[in-house]
Amino acid sequence: MKALSASGFPTPEEILALDKTKLRGAGLSRQKTVAVKDLAAKTLDGTVPPLAKLRRMGEEEILERLTQVHGIGEWSVQMFLMFRLGRPDVLPIHDLGIRKGFQIVYGHEDVPKPQAILEYGERWRPYRSIASWYLWRAADEESAKAKNIAKPKKVSKAR
Repeated sequence: MKALSASGFPTPEEILALDKTKLRGAGLSRQKTVAVKDLAAKTLDGTVPPLAKLRRMGEEEILERLTQVHGIGEWSVQMFLMFRLGRPDVLPIHDLGIRKGFQIVYGHEDVPKPQAILEYGERWRPYRSIASWYLWRAADEESAKAKNIAKPKKVSKAR
């Protein structure tokens, strides 16, 4: 995106002025091009407030505002809340990594339904983001273990 603006990262006005082929040439898919243009337009019309204002807003209002942008859904907003705004009490119950991590940590035979994680997660308030990080880590560890088991070991030949 830096290549699209002389001043660094392009402004919403610059994004809207760019031809779609230029955005595609910068590596954006058709869907991402539509999303970026919509984000720029909704930033200019005030639907998406400046970051300073977003920091002061409640999570429900942020969700309501940001999901008006093409391509931004609940999961994207939850990641924004956790990783950009540093909100400590976000539990992305539809995230497969969270669900797999919960399955591993609590010894479930099947991946749990989102509602089960939501209900259990009430005990982690007001730090559900931290619980989420641990669940992701458990899923990552299990995945890494599975990959190591699946890899055939190299056998060195004696000389």
